[in-house]
Amino acid sequence: MELPPSLRHAVDRALDGIALSDLKRAADRLSQRYRAEVRDGRFHLSDDLAARAYLATRLPATFAAVRSSMEAVAEALPDFAPVTALDVGAGPGTALWAASDCWASLDDALLIEGSPAIRAVGETLSQAAPAARIAWRAGDATGDLPGLEPRDLVTLAYVLDELAEPARDRLVDRLWSLTAGTLLIVEPGTPAGWARIIRARERLVAAGAHLVAPCVHSAACPLAAPDWCHFSRRVARSRLHRMAKGAEVPWEDEKFVYIAASRQPGTRPEARIIAPPWSAGNGRIGFKLCGRDGTRTERILGKRDGAAFKAARRLDWGDGLSAPDQPES
Repeated sequence: MELPPSLRHAVDRALDGIALSDLKRAADRLSQRYRAEVRDGRFHLSDDLAARAYLATRLPATFAAVRSSMEAVAEALPDFAPVTALDVGAGPGTALWAASDCWASLDDALLIEGSPAIRAVGETLSQAAPAARIAWRAGDATGDLPGLEPRDLVTLAYVLDELAEPARDRLVDRLWSLTAGTLLIVEPGTPAGWARIIRARERLVAAGAHLVAPCVHSAACPLAAPDWCHFSRRVARSRLHRMAKGAEVPWEDEKFVYIAASRQPGTRPEARIIAPPWSAGNGRIGFKLCGRDGTRTERILGKRDGAAFKAARRLDWGDGLSAPDQPES
């Protein structure tokens, strides 16, 4: 997956003239903070150089994760056409760009971000965004978020990992109260990120939300440690992206986990693929699945399964599967 051309050009302009050595040092510091999930009272993106390092090294991956999650929402809710959006912890406006790319109907977006550095960068980038009305507001995700009206699409991407547990619970509850249509929460695809999504999922189910993606049921998650639910999306790296990260290959795989909850039920596949498909020998394909009955299963499909096998050959990690329930013997 690549950034939309208008966003890529805006990012290139924002990075123009910055010394690569400075960008690389800032990117290294930023990566260390993210990996350690540091909570020291400071913003990860606390200054202008850190904000621009984020554009070079993290924006493409977070865009891919959020955009992929929205694609699953669009499949589950084909009639969902959000006009208004709210993004909390907006960073440089990643969710705005992903939503605009997914839904042409989006017209009015409010983005709340506490870090002045990344908010300033995001405001500049968003001048090239398709939505007609875009407003930015300084705000603390741990606060009450007063004075807001419900919006069609509400997003929270890569934010819960920066908050203590009580603040996470309050924020999820508050965002659901502000959701007129669908709430999407995205986290890093780590065991800790999955645990945060599971807790948010439990609160949303208790509040009466309809889970539309990736879950195909509202029962307790059938996975248990050391397993965890997460997905992956391959991201194209620009030349500057590779240089800032000291990488050689022109791509990276972003692992993420998400939950989408809606006021209306969505169309669910019979099962969701929750791990990379594998070769089961003799031309067969194996899948680990989470099914509508709330159980975790494995399915093997081969040529004798006909159309189901042909369709499954095009599927990947995170896709829905609607093949017959019984695996090939």
